[in-house]
Amino acid sequence: MAANLDELPLPDELPVIPDGWRYESLGDLVEERGVSYGIVQPGSKTTDGVPIVRVNNIRNGRIDTTDMLKVETDIEAKFQRSRLRGGEVLLTLVGTLGEVAIVPDDLRGWNVARAVGVIPVRQDPGSLWVSICLRSAFVQHCIRTWATTTVQATFNLRDLAKLPIPIPPTDTREAIAAVLGALDDKIELNRRMNATLEAMARALFQSWFVDFDPVRARLDGRQPPGLDHATAALFPATFQDSEGGHIPKGWEVVSLDALASIRGGKQLPTEDCLPVGKFTVFGANGIMGYATESTHDGFVIAFGRVGAYCGSIHWSLDGAWINNNASAVVPLQWPAFVLQTMLNIDFNSMRTGSAQPFIPNSSLASAKVLRPSPPIAEAFCRIVQPLRRQQADNEKQSRTLASLRDTLLPKLLSGELSVADFAEEVAE
Repeated sequence: MAANLDELPLPDELPVIPDGWRYESLGDLVEERGVSYGIVQPGSKTTDGVPIVRVNNIRNGRIDTTDMLKVETDIEAKFQRSRLRGGEVLLTLVGTLGEVAIVPDDLRGWNVARAVGVIPVRQDPGSLWVSICLRSAFVQHCIRTWATTTVQATFNLRDLAKLPIPIPPTDTREAIAAVLGALDDKIELNRRMNATLEAMARALFQSWFVDFDPVRARLDGRQPPGLDHATAALFPATFQDSEGGHIPKGWEVVSLDALASIRGGKQLPTEDCLPVGKFTVFGANGIMGYATESTHDGFVIAFGRVGAYCGSIHWSLDGAWINNNASAVVPLQWPAFVLQTMLNIDFNSMRTGSAQPFIPNSSLASAKVLRPSPPIAEAFCRIVQPLRRQQADNEKQSRTLASLRDTLLPKLLSGELSVADFAEEVAE
C-alpha cells in the first residue's frame, strides 16, 4: 500500500534551524514509487518462500535477520511496491513505533510486513541523512503524538509522508552524515566483533562438551587438534553410560540448580532506570536500560522467562538489575563462563501458559546439564574469559558512542553545534 502524497503541509511549529537550511516533507524526498507498507496477511509460515522484515527484526538501527518469517511467493507477488531493492529506509509503524534501519543490499528481493514502512529515499538527500533525521527527538515526538491508539499504537502512511526533514546545504549535510555515520559504523563493527567472539566461544563449547572431540581423539589414539598436551591430558579417553547417553568417563548429568542459584527478578522503580546508570537492566527482552543500583553483583546471567523471549540468555561481568520478567542464574562453585555458555539449550518443553509463554524457575532449576571434571571446566574458562571480557568492553564502548551520538544529534540538526565543534567533542 502506498500513500497519496498530494498536499502534505508541514507542522505549524518546527524547531528553529540555521539560515540557509529548509524543511521538506518526507514524502517530497522519496522516489516515484512513494512510501508504502508491506504484506497485510502473510499466511502460513513456510520454509521456501520470501523473507519479510517485521517490527521485531528492526533493532538499534539495524535489521536482525536471525529470526525471519518467510511467506509464499504468490502472496509476496501482490506487494511489489514494498519489495526491497536495497538502500530504503524502514520505519516501524505498529506497536513499537519509530525504530529505523537502512536496508542493506544483501536483502534485495525481500519484503516487509504491514507494520513496517518502506521509504525509498532519493539519492539527494540520501537514506543516511533521512535515517538520522527520523531518529531525532522532534521527529520521534511527531511519530508518537500523531499515532492512533484505538487498539495498539499505529502510525499511518499519510502522517509518515508529512514528517518534517531539515535539509541543510549539501556540504553541511554530508559532513554531519559522515560523522554520525562513522559512529554508527563503529557501533556496528563492535556488534559484528562480538558476534564473532560469541561464535568462537560456542564452537569451543560444542567441541568439548557436546561433540566430545578431545575424548574421541584420545580414544582413537590421536592428539586432540588445537590442544596442548597438558590440556589434552585432562580429558578421559573412554566413555560411560548415563541418563543422557554416552558421556566421557567421570563426568556427570546433574540438575542446573546443582551448579547455580536460580533467583527471581525484581521490579525496577522507574526513577532508578537512567541512561547514565552503571548497571545493565535485564528483562524478558534483553537489555532494557541502565540502573543506578543492582540486584546482583559481579558475574550474573539473566534468563528471560516471559513472553516471546522465553529462554533468551544475557550476561554481565559487573553486576546487573534483573527485573521481574527474568531470573538471575548465579554460579555457585561452578566456573562462570562454562555455565553461561552451556545455557544454550532447548527450553521449548519447559514453556507453559496459553496467553503468553512462561518458564517457571522450578523448570529451569531442574533442567539437566552435563558437568565435566573441574580441571576441564577451569581450562575452558581460561580460554573463554578473555573473549567475554572483550565482548563486554566492546559493548561498553558502543553504549558510550551511542550516548554521544544521541546527545549531539539534536545540536547538530539545530545548528547549535558545528561539525568542527562536534569533531572536537568526539576527540575528547
